[in-house]
Amino acid sequence: MSGRYIPEKLRLAVQERAGERCEYCQSWRRNAIHTFNIDHLLPLDKGGKTELSNLALSCGGCNSAKSNKVTAVDPLTKEEVPVYNPRQHNWNDHFVWSDDFLEVIGLTPIGRASVQLLRLNREGLRNLRRLARMAGEHPPGD
Repeated sequence: MSGRYIPEKLRLAVQERAGERCEYCQSWRRNAIHTFNIDHLLPLDKGGKTELSNLALSCGGCNSAKSNKVTAVDPLTKEEVPVYNPRQHNWNDHFVWSDDFLEVIGLTPIGRASVQLLRLNREGLRNLRRLARMAGEHPPGD
């Protein structure tokens, strides 16, 4: 299936698989102040399809920052690397939480480039994480 329309059944499957969290920044959908989106990991304009294996649940901030990008530059090595892809990569292999659990730290070139591109430590996210931590809802379990 191609195109921007995502059938409700497919949308629900993406949301359930993601555990109702952004698959990039790990924010809970229920705490979001912006709409969550279904992201095409390989964008339609690059040949991606609207099928479960190419979709991820994404908060508005991460979705907007990613746009149709599939690569980003690692700020350490200056190499162009793939953007973190939750269908191909394990979050814990590429990221770790800071000691206070408020920031995402990239461990690998993919992790570092994705933290920068997606702005995974933007102020609003840090504030939401602080509140979620106080409520016992952060960091998310695996």
